[in-house]
Parts: sequence; C-alpha cells; structure tokens
Amino acid sequence: MVANEAQAESVLYGDLGAVSALPDGASIVLSSTVSPGFLTRLEQRLQNEGRDLKLVDAPVSGGVKRAAMGSLTIMASGSDEALKSAGSVLSAMSKELYIISGGCGAGSCLKMVNQLLAGVHIASAAEAMAFGARLGLNTRLLFEFITNSGGTSWMFENRVPHMLDNDYTPYSALDIFVKDLGIVSRECSSHKIPLNISTVAHQLFLSGSAAGWGRIDDAAVVKVYETLTGVRVEGKLPILKKEDVFKSLPLEWPRDPIEDICRLGQNASKTLVVLDDDPTGTQTVHDIEVLTEWNIESLVEQFKKRSTCFFILTNSRSLSSDKAIELIKEICQNLDTAAKSVKNVGYTVVLRGDSTLRGHFPEEADAAVSVLGEMDAWIICPFFLQGGRYTIEDTHYVADSDRLVPAGETEFAKDAAFGYKCSNLREWIEEKTKGRVPASCVASISIQLLRKGGPSSVCDHLCNLKKGSVCVVNAASEKDMAVFAAGMIQAELKGKRFLCRTAASFVSARIGIRPKAPILPKDIGIKNEKNGGLVVVGSYVPKTTKQVEELKSQLGHILRSIEISVHKLAMGSLEEREEEIKRTAEMADVFLKARKDTLIMTSRELIKGKSPSESLEINFKVSSALVEIVRRITTRPRYILAKGGITSSDLATRALEAKRANVVGQALAGVPLWQLGPESRHPGVPYIVFPGNVGDSTALAEVVKSWACPARFASTKDLLLNAEKGGYAIGAFNVYNLEGVEAVVSAAEEERSPAILQEGACITLRCS
Repeated sequence: MVANEAQAESVLYGDLGAVSALPDGASIVLSSTVSPGFLTRLEQRLQNEGRDLKLVDAPVSGGVKRAAMGSLTIMASGSDEALKSAGSVLSAMSKELYIISGGCGAGSCLKMVNQLLAGVHIASAAEAMAFGARLGLNTRLLFEFITNSGGTSWMFENRVPHMLDNDYTPYSALDIFVKDLGIVSRECSSHKIPLNISTVAHQLFLSGSAAGWGRIDDAAVVKVYETLTGVRVEGKLPILKKEDVFKSLPLEWPRDPIEDICRLGQNASKTLVVLDDDPTGTQTVHDIEVLTEWNIESLVEQFKKRSTCFFILTNSRSLSSDKAIELIKEICQNLDTAAKSVKNVGYTVVLRGDSTLRGHFPEEADAAVSVLGEMDAWIICPFFLQGGRYTIEDTHYVADSDRLVPAGETEFAKDAAFGYKCSNLREWIEEKTKGRVPASCVASISIQLLRKGGPSSVCDHLCNLKKGSVCVVNAASEKDMAVFAAGMIQAELKGKRFLCRTAASFVSARIGIRPKAPILPKDIGIKNEKNGGLVVVGSYVPKTTKQVEELKSQLGHILRSIEISVHKLAMGSLEEREEEIKRTAEMADVFLKARKDTLIMTSRELIKGKSPSESLEINFKVSSALVEIVRRITTRPRYILAKGGITSSDLATRALEAKRANVVGQALAGVPLWQLGPESRHPGVPYIVFPGNVGDSTALAEVVKSWACPARFASTKDLLLNAEKGGYAIGAFNVYNLEGVEAVVSAAEEERSPAILQEGACITLRCS
C-alpha cells in the first residue's frame, strides 16, 4: 500500500522494481487509492510480461488504527483466478471483505465513491464547526448536539474532536484528499457527470495544502475557514496565570460583609439546611451538627434548636440518578413536614456539591423543587478557596500551583460517572440540562458587581431575576462570597426564595462563620490515647494517589500499610473478596493494638464500567468492602481519617454507625474534623474527613504527622537513627533539678516532639 500512482509505478517498475524479482504466477495486491484507468493499464502491462502475473485491485477503508487491528474494510476486484490466489490474505487483513464484480478497477470505482463522500463530509464538518464558532456557539456543546442529531456522520464524529483539541497529528494527511478528490474530479469529467459539491470540497483541500497544511491531519481543512474569518473552532479555554488574573480584578468591597451577615441573621429566622452529597461539605464550618438520618423527629429537634445551620449527609453522589432523586424528594418532604410543626421557622435548602462540578445536577435540584415548589432562582456557586476553585467571567477554574486550569480540562471533568466538557458555567448548565436551560438564558453575578456594588447591588440583581431563573455566582475570594451571601439574605428578607447548588465556601459565608486555626489532638484532649490511628483511603483520583505516595515517603518508617486489591473486591469471586476483607481487618487490628498508625488503601488501578451506572456499581462494591473491613476492626483507634467523599460517608454511617456528629473544625484547611456522636461504635473519636480532591501532594502527610502516635524507642541510638530517617532534629537537654525535667517533658508533649534528657545523680535519687 503506497500513497499514489507514481509510488506504485516506482515500487513495481522502478530501479530494483518488484516485478522483475517476482516468480511466475505471482499475485500483486494493490491497496492504494488510484484511478480505475491506472489499474486497467497496469493489469495489461503485467499480462504483457507473459509470466502469468495476476493483479488484485483491493483498496481499503479504516485508517491506520483498523489496519493495526486487522479490521479493515476491503473492496476487492480482479479476475476470478487472481481473487482466489489472494483470498486468504485479504480475509486475514479485513473485518469486512467485499468482492466487486466487473474486473480489475471495479473496487477502485467503489473506493472513489466512498472518498467522494468522506471528503465532502470532512469539508462540511469543518464548514459547520466554523459557522457555529462564528455564531458564538460553544463548539464542544455544538459537537455533542450534532452527534446526537440527524446532521451527524462518521467523519463528523471522528474528525471534529481533532479540531476541538487543535490536535492535527496526521492519522490521514490532508494531501490524501487533494489526491483522492482529484481522481474523482478527473473521472467525473471523463464520464460527463457534474459533481459540484465534491469539486468545491476538492478546492477547499487544495487551499489547505497551498497554505502548508498538506502533511498534517485532514481535519486541518478547518484552518482555511479559521484563517479567512478569524474564528477559532478549538474548544479548549486557555490556562491562565493566576497572578495575572488576580491583578486584573477590581479591588475587593471595602466593608466587612460578615458583620452585615451576622446583623441580618438576627432579623432573619431562616435556617440553612445543607443537603451534603458527601461528607466533605463541612470543609469551612465549625460548631455545626451533621445528621446522617432525616426522620421527621430528628428534623423537628433541629428546627427547635433555632440553629443557623445544620447538615444532612445524603451521600447521594454515590447513588444512581434515580435513587438520588428519590432520596432528595424524601428528605425535602420530611423537611417540609418538620418545619410546619415548629412555629415561626423558615429554611433555605442548599444542595452542597463538588467544587469541581461533579454530582447529580440538575436531577437533585429538580427533585427538590418538585417538593418545595418553584423558586425565584437557582443559585450556582462552586467557588471554594481552600481547594483552589475560582469562578471568573463565568468560567470555573481549578488552581494548579500558579496556574488556573479551566475545570473542563481537568481530571475531574473525565469522571466516569459525572464527566462533563464545559468550563463556562452557563454552558455547563446547558450541557447538564441537555439544552433545557440554554446558556443564553442563564443569569450571572460578576466579580465587578460584587466588588463595586456590594450587597445591595447583589440584592437588586437577585430581586430583578425572572422567576425560575438560574444564576451563576462569580467569586475569587472569600470576601466576594460573603458579599454575595449578604445580598442574598437581603433578598430573602424581601420574600425571595432560592435553591442553592454550591460548594462549601458559600455555606460558611451564608451563616457568617470566620475560619479558625486547624485542630490538633491536644485541642480535643486525646494526646494521651494509646492506640494507633486508622487511615482509610478509597479515593482513586490522581491527586489522592500522589498524596498517598508522599505520605508513605515521609512517614513510612512509623506507618503500617495494608493495600487491598480493587480487582478482588469488585471483580473477583465471593471467596476472594471475603479473604481480602478478613486479611485486612485482622492485620489492622494487630497494628492498632501495637500503637501503630495504620494505612488501609485500595490498589491504585482504576476499573471503569461500560456506563456511568456500572462505574457507580464498581465504586459501591469497593466502598462496601471498606465498610466491612472497618466494621470488623475491634480496636478503638486514636483517630480515624477517611480519604475520599464516598469512603468517608460510608465509613461514618455504615461502619461506625454514627447518626450525628459535631463538626469541631478542620484538621487542615478544607479538611473537616468531626467528633462522632454517642450512639456510634466509637463515641467521641475524632473523624477526619479528607476530600479526594483537596490539598497539595504533602497535605495528607501533614495531617497524619500531626495526629500520629508519638514513636517509642528502646534506646537513644534508635531514636537518633529514626530522626535521621525521618528528616527531623532531636533536642538534648542537661537538667539539674526536677523542675527542669518537668519543663522539658511538658514542652516535648506539647509539641509532640522527642527529646533526650541527661539528668544529674541527685535528680535520679529524688525521682526514684
């Protein structure tokens, strides 16, 4: 297979050509796209050799990928004898083999018609995408829509992603269609048939080749339109430099909105009820209760407390869409019933979701509205400072060091269950609602409005929205979030009702909570607990994997690690699954009793289902195994750290049987710390809820280091060797009285740091 007629001529009849070396009776299979006339002449030339040389005309379709797989479509023609001699080879190369009658050249006639359509489809796809870009449409959404409508074609679905990704790796070079449509053009002249559309497509490919794009992918024909019009079909948003973006923003609102919120809160009776789709929504609050049950009695009790806020852990992100809808409806019905039984109580529902846009949207919002009634507006606000999530000019970004990466270009957008394409929140809403809410109909509160107009401008904007609107909130700082919250409260006091789909930062801003320092073991009185701590990692996102690697690197000398096989838990037999669970629980019990902090982690391979629902089912099998492991661990851990939203929810509710917990604060910025309720298996145990997508590579190690049991060593030598391995220093002190000993010991315990004491003889006598 060669590119054109000249190359075929050279291979067969050029210097050292193949024909002279072939044995008599040999068969030649030509799979290049060439003109039928060339094949007729070649067959005659081979016959004139007088050596019984046979020619099979066998052009192919399928490209490099299908060729490598042996699954080409082949259109073969030639004499019966030639086809018989080459039949086994052609069958091995193809998935579909068509024998075309009419003699040598008939196969190329069929291929010529195929190439006419293929070239026209690529050219029309380029034209359509350029037209859409010129109209201001989101090209990724446009592509998704067309692929699910009557305007699609195989070439459209195959080539447009190259245009969207601006990736023109030459799987099929543009010049191929200059040649192939050129053949079509010449044949249409000789057969006296006007082929107007393919002729225009040929000229388009010629323009691309003349511009220097002939050797790159044929999808690059779209560059002809881009060059002529100045539009960009590429669907990617640029990665921005964080410092430059923040410098370009106006100065923040000068007043402290938290004071306004606290003042307004005294006049407003509405309780904020946060339905948290996993436990990580408590990332920014403290001294707040979390319920893991939602019966009417429990909700009535909460409303009677007149608290500003409480959380209900739904864990709906781990459920299928249908089950999540059913659950939200049930909770909202119970909320409505409970609120009506308590005098003068009002409430606002927040659907706290992932700050990287994963979760059941709009399904949960639709479910809530079906019970609570139509809202004046849905508020969409995924800003989360501690996780580096910013919304600027309606585009949601995930910070990566000093860069701002559009959310749709991150690993989170590729989630097997909740994947998405759009980073612009207006377009994301259109994408997730499948066009029910067009991007053009989504309202927006800009950073400029927040920083120049303040809460009153926010209130005016919200009050002027059309009933049933969807409104995106931009934010690049916690003050932006607080300004919006203050304005929203003003609008609520005027009678407006909102349903909020937000990340964690909105909740703390809405109830006027200021951040406080991370909580340490000494702050909640567990520094003298003897057993080891338990760390359970179920999250499989790349960020978690990097954090686990760093944890083992920094603390491997004191941490006991147990890896469990995801394949055995999700895909293995019942016996394999049970053995893996039993082995892990028994080992963990031994380590914890021996005062060893213990890491239980799932193996890092990601097993996906064939559909989002299958992927959720695999997640459930793994998570339920982790639950069973923790249930079988009988030793009370010093603390428990659960890594991953679904993991932490399942362990709290199913393994530890907690019905409520108190959010003490955070173990690290963005990492909630709970104390489990008295009904749980381990009342009062600190429970660290570590989200899968929060923190840099050292964050997990930093938290575990703060909470781990202090190591005990048999000798000074062991102590010093361990310090060298762990990369820390040891203080050595000469003391001459009991007060000095007590001072050093007290300081060492306070700082959780080892120390070496050298005592005088008189102290030893007094101590004895």
